[in-house]
Amino acid sequence: MDYKLEAKNANLWYGNKQALKDITLSIEPNSVTAFIGPSGCGKSTLLRCFNRMNDLIEGSRIKGEFLLDKANIYKDIEVYDLRKRVGMVFQKPNPFPKTIFENVAYGLRINGINDKKLLAEKVEWSLKNAALWDEVKDNLNNSALSLSGGQQQRLCIARTLAVEPTVVLMDEPASALDPISTAKIEDLIYELKNKFTIVIVTHNMQQAARVSTKTAFFYLGELIEFDETKKLFTNPEEEKTQNYITGRFG
Repeated sequence: MDYKLEAKNANLWYGNKQALKDITLSIEPNSVTAFIGPSGCGKSTLLRCFNRMNDLIEGSRIKGEFLLDKANIYKDIEVYDLRKRVGMVFQKPNPFPKTIFENVAYGLRINGINDKKLLAEKVEWSLKNAALWDEVKDNLNNSALSLSGGQQQRLCIARTLAVEPTVVLMDEPASALDPISTAKIEDLIYELKNKFTIVIVTHNMQQAARVSTKTAFFYLGELIEFDETKKLFTNPEEEKTQNYITGRFG
C-alpha cells in the first residue's frame, strides 16, 4: 500500500530530553488520523516533525525517518516545498491583520500568483472548502480580525488549503473554540478527508472518535497503540490504552 506519511524508528530529543521513542507509524492517504494521549506524551512533537516545525526549536535533533510519499522529509525535500505540500493549522486561530481576502490570498501571492481572476477563484474555492464562503462572501474586504473565533479558525484552514497541500496537520484546532464552532470544524474535517490527508492532535477523545478513521495513542513519548478508531475505543489491545480512554489516568 502507498502511504502518504510514515515515521520509521523515529526518535526526537530536545536537548537531553527524549520526546519521541522509536515511533513507527504509517498514515493512509485521504483519511483522518487522530493522535491522542495525555499532555507531554509526544503527539504534537510527532505532528510537527511532518512539516519540520521542530527545526525552529533550538537543541532539537532527530534519528530515524519521516517520509512524505516515500521521500525523506529531512533529506529529499526542501523545507519551502515541504510546507507547501504539508499545511499546518494551529491551536489558536492566527489570522493576519489583513482583509479576509488577503489572508487567503497570502500564500498564493508568495508563490507568484498575482492574476486577479485566478486569485479570486482560488480564494473562493478555499473559503468554500473551509465552509466559510457563505458567511463572508459579501465582506471579503473586512478585516479578518472582525470575525468570530470559530470563523477565524476556518479562515486559517482556508489559508492553509489555498496553496493546495496534500496533507493538513491540525494541532488541537478546536480547543480554543465554543461547542458550536467546534462542531463546524469537526464537520469540516470530516468533509476535507475526501481531498486531503488529515492528521489531528486532540485532547478530546469524543472528537477523535467522531472525526477520525484511525487513532494513535501516545504515552511518555511512545506509541502505545494505533488502530481503527472504533476498535481502539471499544476494544483496545493494550491495558494503558484502556486505562486512558476510561479515564483512569491522563
